[in-house]
Amino acid sequence: MAVSPKVLVIEDEPQMLQNLLTILKAEGFTLLGAPDGTRGVELALKEKPGLILCDITMPGLDGFGVLERVRSNPKTASIPFVFLTARGERVDLRTGMSFGADDYLTKPVKVDDLLIAIRARLNRETQRSVRKPDSLQPPESPQDFLVLGLTRREADVLFWLIQGKGNSDIGTLLNLSSATVKKHLEHIFQKLGVENRTSAIMSAFNGCLETERRSRGPCITCSAEVGYPLSSRRLLDYFEACFCDRSGQ
Repeated sequence: MAVSPKVLVIEDEPQMLQNLLTILKAEGFTLLGAPDGTRGVELALKEKPGLILCDITMPGLDGFGVLERVRSNPKTASIPFVFLTARGERVDLRTGMSFGADDYLTKPVKVDDLLIAIRARLNRETQRSVRKPDSLQPPESPQDFLVLGLTRREADVLFWLIQGKGNSDIGTLLNLSSATVKKHLEHIFQKLGVENRTSAIMSAFNGCLETERRSRGPCITCSAEVGYPLSSRRLLDYFEACFCDRSGQ
């Protein structure tokens, strides 16, 4: 029998914690619950969960402190980390993402958004763990997109677009207005020769993987042999397994 993924939920509001645990239990996850940041860090070190879902604003050790301790310990540094944030905390959110959080959800959380975010991060971690040593590496940071001829800021926007963020969220994360984000997207579409977000994501992945394939020379004769086919269908399958678009755009 397959072992269900273990999720650690750190939330100081008892009713919110109980609601989250109830929802995730119904979906078959193995669960750990912590009522504060200190207990959350203790459980993370002891249990090594597959993912951490953590509130930002908590008494004592807040979400930023939890993230810092988790990322600074080699035993827990690679665990996917998703923030829960109230609507008034969006400015502080940039700090958390810069510390190494993988994603965030705004409370009150929609059940579908919660499940999509968790499964996307768990799937991405699974893809990373089973990757062959000599396999082509999909882009995992904004810098990877610079090979496509994008500016640094355009690469940042494209990176968060791939994470499923809409214009407003991208603006919050990068401290840009929605209008500026839209202008960057227009430039990205133009440079990639595409007309919409989905095509931009496909083109970016294909372009980055093809650049890496060429850079590694004749030792890679067929991308299918190393686990990352460059065909649109298989690339889309990979994309859907790793990055679930919640922007609705």
